[in-house]
Parts: sequence; C-alpha cells; structure tokens
Amino acid sequence: MVVALLTAPGLAEDIADVVADSVQAALAVRDPSIAPEVVCRTEPLVGSVAGARVDLVQVTREIMLKEDWQLAVCLTDLPLQVGRRTVTAHVSVALGVGVVSVPALGAVDLPNRVTQAVMRSLDHLLSRSARDKRRRPVGRARLRERVRKVGELTSPVGHAYVHGEDNVRFVTAPGPGDLRLLLGMVRANRPWRLIAGLSRALVGALGAAAFGLTSPAMWQISDSMDWARMILLAIGSVLAIGGTLIVAHRLWESSPSPAVRERVTIINVATALTVLLGVLTLYLALLMILNVCALTLISFHVLEGQLHHLVTVGTYFRIAWVVTSLAMIGGALGAALESDLAVREAAYGYRPSEQQGGTPPESSQQNG
Repeated sequence: MVVALLTAPGLAEDIADVVADSVQAALAVRDPSIAPEVVCRTEPLVGSVAGARVDLVQVTREIMLKEDWQLAVCLTDLPLQVGRRTVTAHVSVALGVGVVSVPALGAVDLPNRVTQAVMRSLDHLLSRSARDKRRRPVGRARLRERVRKVGELTSPVGHAYVHGEDNVRFVTAPGPGDLRLLLGMVRANRPWRLIAGLSRALVGALGAAAFGLTSPAMWQISDSMDWARMILLAIGSVLAIGGTLIVAHRLWESSPSPAVRERVTIINVATALTVLLGVLTLYLALLMILNVCALTLISFHVLEGQLHHLVTVGTYFRIAWVVTSLAMIGGALGAALESDLAVREAAYGYRPSEQQGGTPPESSQQNG
C-alpha cells in the first residue's frame, strides 16, 4: 500500500520528509498489518496562484491514479474556505484523496500540526466510515460529543464535519482559525527573503543614506524636527517602498470569479503583510547601520559646531532616523527598477507564473 504526500513547492516541500517519516511511523504503530509506504512528490500546480482556480481534489486524484498510489494527501500553501470559515483539510473518502492547507495550521510547530492533519485525514480514508459521523449521539454520549467538538474547534486542525457524500471537512473556530491562516500564509511567503531579493532597492537606499548622513543641512533638519513629524516620515517611507513593490510588480492578485474572491483576498492580505514585514526589517537594519556610521564618522565637536548646542547620543539617533526614512524613499525608486521575477520570488515562498504551470480549469466550490 502506497500513501503519497503531494506537496506544493516552498514551505510544504521543506517539511514533507519529516511529516512523511512521522506519518509512516504512526501508521505502522496503529496497524502493523498494513505497513504502508509513504512517498513524497512535489507538484508546482498545487502551490501556484493559478491553484486558486484548480480543483485540488481532482488534480490529486488524477496524479494518484497515474502513479498507481492507493491514497494521496495534497499539502498546499493555498487557503481553503467554506463561506467565511477556515478549512484546514478536506477529505474525499470516495476518491481516496485528502487536501491539507498548511498555512491554515499556523506559523509554529508546523511539522507536528501537519502530521496531525494528515493522520486525521487518513483515518477517514482508511476507515471509509465517514457516513457514521452523521449519527447523532444520545444522552451522555451527546454531551461527550459536544465537549469533544469544542476541544477540536480550539485545536489547530479543527473539528471534522461530514459534507455531502463521503466528504469530510476540518473546520476551525472563526477567530483563532482566521488568525492562524493569515500568520501561516505570511510564514509560507518567508518575508525575510525579501531583503536579499531587493538588491536595487537596497543600493538606492544606501546611496541616499550616504549622501544624507554627511550633509550638515540634513543634520540641522533632523535636529529641528519634532517626534510626530519623524514618525509620520518613517511611516510614509515604509508605505512608499511597500506600495511601490506591490503596484509596480503586480503583486496584487485579481479575483477571476466570485467563487474564489475571498481566497484571493486572503492571499492579497498575506502578500501585503509579507511586504510590510520585509520593508520594516530593511528599515530597522538600515537604521542600526546608520546609527553606527553616524557615531563613527561624525565628530562630536563638528556636530556641535553645526548645531550650536550640546550633542548627545540621542542627537545622532535623530539624524540616523531621519536619514533612514529619506533613504527608504530613495529605495522605493530602486524597487521600481527591480525585475518582476526577482520581486515575486522574494515576496512569495513560491508562485510560478501561469505560463509555467498552465492555465487550469476553474475550480468547483468544494475547495472554497
């Protein structure tokens, strides 16, 4: 018996081997007579933006039949939703296929959480008894069932609901589930990669910073600014480079149909947060560098001569702060010159173009 994990490139692919080993060990303990082989395969289509328009169950089913696997679970980096409820996993018992949304499980302890989601999906696929879940318990059994549901809804994997014929969905509580999904998608995008991918923006920011840090006029301007204006300048500079990256490189996805509008909205919010975190990290790194450079290069006596008052470490910090904000605006010009491919690879964990993965047919409502 072969159980396959079909993974999206990126975060799901990174943890696939650990999850496969854990699943194989858990299955062997649960039923030694089955002794399944758990294999992993990376499938770009289930991790692309185009995947928002794909029926992930059918895609997984077709690959499973082609490869002669007995069961298959797809690990995607896309959100799954039913209305406004976050779905961590969808299981089609009749087709022998499950789909797990890795971001819906949050941003921490992912290998363990994904293993739990896969095992709960395989429980339904192996037992073939999803219809039994529809039987309503009575008496004390009903009370125990309600307590179990409350416990499952507060867990990352969520509570299993039977839907239609042999379809099972794991749904989480609206508030915590939505927050876990958003944080999970931001982690899947890996915002720390954004700085390394923005070479032209970084060069533009450093060039503007070098000029501003050595300008006596900039020292006087920084010294005369109050904290409110400095904060507004900082916010404006971060929004300037973030907005430039999103607009100039078309990171904002459009909704192809009302059926997937909410899923695309979540993707766009996660993209905006990813860019914001990446730009904030760049801002703080540049602020620290300029603080060190200011203290090292600008003499106390020279600075006092220009400002005509006693200079403290706080004075150097004000100069570095204002110069950093202005340098980030210069970095926005460099960000506009970055190649679309470089920015998209930096802003997303993995998002191939439709030309790479082909334009798939539009999804049915079962995934969203």
